[in-house]
Amino acid sequence: MRSASRLALLSGLAALVAACSSTPVAPPAAAPVATAAPAARAPAPAPAPVPSASAQPAPSSTVAGSALPAYLDPNNPLSKDRSVYFDFDEFSIKSDYQALISRHGSFLAANPKVAIKIEGNADERGSTEYNLALGQKRAQAVLNALKLVGAKESQMEAVSWGEERPKASGSDESAWAQNRRADLAYPRQ
Repeated sequence: MRSASRLALLSGLAALVAACSSTPVAPPAAAPVATAAPAARAPAPAPAPVPSASAQPAPSSTVAGSALPAYLDPNNPLSKDRSVYFDFDEFSIKSDYQALISRHGSFLAANPKVAIKIEGNADERGSTEYNLALGQKRAQAVLNALKLVGAKESQMEAVSWGEERPKASGSDESAWAQNRRADLAYPRQ
Protein backbone atom coordinates (compact mmCIF):
# COMPACT_ATOMS: atom_id res chain seq x y z
CA MET A 1 0.00 0.00 0.00
CA ARG A 2 2.85 2.34 0.82
CA SER A 3 4.53 1.79 -2.50
CA ALA A 4 1.28 2.51 -4.36
CA SER A 5 0.85 5.82 -2.55
CA ARG A 6 4.49 6.70 -3.19
CA LEU A 7 4.04 5.89 -6.85
CA ALA A 8 0.95 8.11 -7.00
CA LEU A 9 2.81 10.91 -5.21
CA LEU A 10 5.80 10.65 -7.54
CA SER A 11 3.62 10.66 -10.66
CA GLY A 12 1.72 13.69 -9.30
CA LEU A 13 4.99 15.53 -8.69
CA ALA A 14 6.24 14.63 -12.15
CA ALA A 15 3.03 16.01 -13.66
CA LEU A 16 3.36 19.17 -11.58
CA VAL A 17 6.97 19.71 -12.62
CA ALA A 18 6.06 19.14 -16.25
CA ALA A 19 3.24 21.68 -15.96
CA CYS A 20 5.60 24.29 -14.46
CA SER A 21 8.20 23.88 -17.15
CA SER A 22 9.01 26.97 -19.21
CA THR A 23 9.13 24.94 -22.41
CA PRO A 24 6.05 23.23 -23.71
CA VAL A 25 5.93 19.51 -23.21
CA ALA A 26 5.16 17.62 -26.39
CA PRO A 27 2.55 14.90 -26.12
CA PRO A 28 3.98 11.41 -26.44
CA ALA A 29 4.27 10.29 -30.04
CA ALA A 30 1.77 7.74 -31.14
CA ALA A 31 2.99 4.51 -32.60
CA PRO A 32 3.33 4.77 -36.38
CA VAL A 33 0.60 3.12 -38.38
CA ALA A 34 1.72 1.16 -41.40
CA THR A 35 0.35 2.50 -44.65
CA ALA A 36 0.76 1.48 -48.22
CA ALA A 37 3.08 4.39 -49.09
CA PRO A 38 5.15 6.40 -46.64
CA ALA A 39 3.84 9.95 -46.24
CA ALA A 40 6.24 12.75 -47.09
CA ARG A 41 7.14 14.93 -44.17
CA ALA A 42 7.43 18.67 -44.38
CA PRO A 43 11.03 19.71 -43.84
CA ALA A 44 11.79 21.11 -40.42
CA PRO A 45 12.34 24.87 -40.43
CA ALA A 46 15.98 25.94 -40.38
CA PRO A 47 17.10 27.43 -37.10
CA ALA A 48 17.47 31.20 -37.08
CA PRO A 49 21.06 32.31 -37.61
CA VAL A 50 22.81 33.50 -34.48
CA PRO A 51 24.51 36.87 -35.05
CA SER A 52 28.17 36.98 -34.26
CA ALA A 53 29.39 38.97 -31.29
CA SER A 54 31.09 41.52 -33.54
CA ALA A 55 27.82 42.27 -35.38
CA GLN A 56 25.99 43.18 -32.18
CA PRO A 57 25.38 46.90 -31.56
CA ALA A 58 27.14 48.49 -28.63
CA PRO A 59 25.03 48.44 -25.48
CA SER A 60 23.27 51.69 -24.73
CA SER A 61 23.35 53.46 -21.42
CA THR A 62 20.78 52.39 -18.91
CA VAL A 63 20.14 56.01 -18.07
CA ALA A 64 17.82 57.53 -20.61
CA GLY A 65 19.22 60.82 -21.83
CA SER A 66 16.81 63.56 -22.68
CA ALA A 67 17.49 66.51 -24.88
CA LEU A 68 17.52 69.85 -23.14
CA PRO A 69 14.91 72.27 -24.51
CA ALA A 70 16.47 75.24 -26.31
CA TYR A 71 15.12 77.70 -23.75
CA LEU A 72 16.92 75.84 -20.93
CA ASP A 73 20.21 75.31 -22.77
CA PRO A 74 22.63 77.87 -21.35
CA ASN A 75 24.46 78.04 -24.70
CA ASN A 76 21.32 78.90 -26.67
CA PRO A 77 20.39 82.55 -27.33
CA LEU A 78 16.82 81.76 -26.20
CA SER A 79 18.22 81.13 -22.75
CA LYS A 80 20.60 84.09 -22.71
CA ASP A 81 18.51 86.98 -24.06
CA ARG A 82 15.11 87.20 -22.41
CA SER A 83 14.65 90.84 -21.48
CA VAL A 84 13.35 93.77 -23.51
CA TYR A 85 14.35 97.13 -22.01
CA PHE A 86 12.33 100.33 -22.32
CA ASP A 87 12.96 104.04 -22.09
CA PHE A 88 11.62 106.06 -19.16
CA ASP A 89 7.82 106.18 -19.11
CA GLU A 90 7.61 104.24 -22.43
CA PHE A 91 6.16 100.92 -23.54
CA SER A 92 7.13 100.91 -27.21
CA ILE A 93 9.73 98.32 -28.22
CA LYS A 94 13.01 99.71 -29.55
CA SER A 95 14.37 98.42 -32.85
CA ASP A 96 17.36 96.98 -30.95
CA TYR A 97 15.09 94.19 -29.72
CA GLN A 98 13.58 93.08 -33.03
CA ALA A 99 16.04 90.16 -33.37
CA LEU A 100 15.25 88.98 -29.84
CA ILE A 101 11.50 89.22 -30.53
CA SER A 102 11.89 87.39 -33.83
CA ARG A 103 13.98 84.59 -32.28
CA HIS A 104 11.53 83.96 -29.42
CA GLY A 105 8.43 84.38 -31.59
CA SER A 106 9.74 81.91 -34.18
CA PHE A 107 10.60 79.41 -31.45
CA LEU A 108 7.12 79.68 -29.93
CA ALA A 109 5.50 79.33 -33.36
CA ALA A 110 7.51 76.15 -34.00
CA ASN A 111 6.76 74.77 -30.51
CA PRO A 112 3.04 75.31 -29.87
CA LYS A 113 3.07 73.31 -26.62
CA VAL A 114 5.50 75.73 -24.95
CA ALA A 115 3.82 78.52 -22.99
CA ILE A 116 5.53 81.56 -21.52
CA LYS A 117 4.77 84.38 -19.15
CA ILE A 118 5.78 87.91 -20.14
CA GLU A 119 6.53 89.86 -16.97
CA GLY A 120 6.41 93.65 -17.25
CA ASN A 121 8.45 95.73 -14.81
CA ALA A 122 8.97 99.39 -13.98
CA ASP A 123 11.50 101.38 -11.98
CA GLU A 124 10.69 102.76 -8.55
CA ARG A 125 9.59 106.20 -9.74
CA GLY A 126 5.84 106.69 -9.94
CA SER A 127 3.00 105.39 -7.83
CA THR A 128 2.37 101.69 -7.28
CA GLU A 129 -0.75 101.80 -9.47
CA TYR A 130 1.03 103.70 -12.24
CA ASN A 131 3.98 101.27 -12.26
CA LEU A 132 1.67 98.24 -12.35
CA ALA A 133 -0.18 99.72 -15.33
CA LEU A 134 3.09 100.61 -17.11
CA GLY A 135 4.48 97.11 -16.49
CA GLN A 136 1.29 95.61 -17.96
CA LYS A 137 1.56 97.81 -21.06
CA ARG A 138 5.20 96.74 -21.55
CA ALA A 139 4.31 93.04 -21.20
CA GLN A 140 1.38 93.47 -23.60
CA ALA A 141 3.60 95.26 -26.15
CA VAL A 142 6.03 92.31 -26.15
CA LEU A 143 3.12 89.84 -26.42
CA ASN A 144 1.76 91.70 -29.45
CA ALA A 145 5.20 91.77 -31.09
CA LEU A 146 5.62 88.01 -30.54
CA LYS A 147 2.20 87.41 -32.12
CA LEU A 148 3.32 89.27 -35.24
CA VAL A 149 6.19 86.80 -35.62
CA GLY A 150 3.91 83.77 -35.31
CA ALA A 151 3.47 82.94 -31.63
CA LYS A 152 -0.10 82.15 -30.58
CA GLU A 153 -1.77 84.29 -27.94
CA SER A 154 -2.81 81.10 -26.14
CA GLN A 155 0.90 80.37 -25.52
CA MET A 156 1.53 83.66 -23.73
CA GLU A 157 0.36 85.49 -20.65
CA ALA A 158 1.19 89.14 -19.96
CA VAL A 159 1.56 90.06 -16.29
CA SER A 160 2.91 93.08 -14.44
CA TRP A 161 5.12 93.20 -11.39
CA GLY A 162 5.35 96.98 -11.41
CA GLU A 163 8.31 98.00 -9.26
CA GLU A 164 8.12 94.85 -7.06
CA ARG A 165 10.84 92.80 -8.80
CA PRO A 166 13.79 95.07 -9.57
CA LYS A 167 16.77 93.60 -11.39
CA ALA A 168 19.14 96.20 -9.94
CA SER A 169 19.02 97.96 -6.61
CA GLY A 170 19.78 101.63 -6.38
CA SER A 171 18.17 104.96 -7.08
CA ASP A 172 20.10 106.16 -10.08
CA GLU A 173 19.67 106.02 -13.85
CA SER A 174 21.86 102.92 -14.17
CA ALA A 175 19.62 100.89 -11.83
CA TRP A 176 16.40 102.36 -13.19
CA ALA A 177 17.39 101.47 -16.78
CA GLN A 178 17.77 97.80 -15.78
CA ASN A 179 14.40 97.78 -14.05
CA ARG A 180 12.37 99.16 -16.98
CA ARG A 181 11.90 95.87 -18.80
CA ALA A 182 9.72 92.95 -19.82
CA ASP A 183 11.11 89.48 -19.12
CA LEU A 184 10.21 86.31 -21.03
CA ALA A 185 9.74 83.59 -18.43
CA TYR A 186 9.80 80.06 -19.85
CA PRO A 187 8.66 77.03 -17.83
CA ARG A 188 11.23 75.26 -15.68
CA GLN A 189 11.39 71.54 -16.16
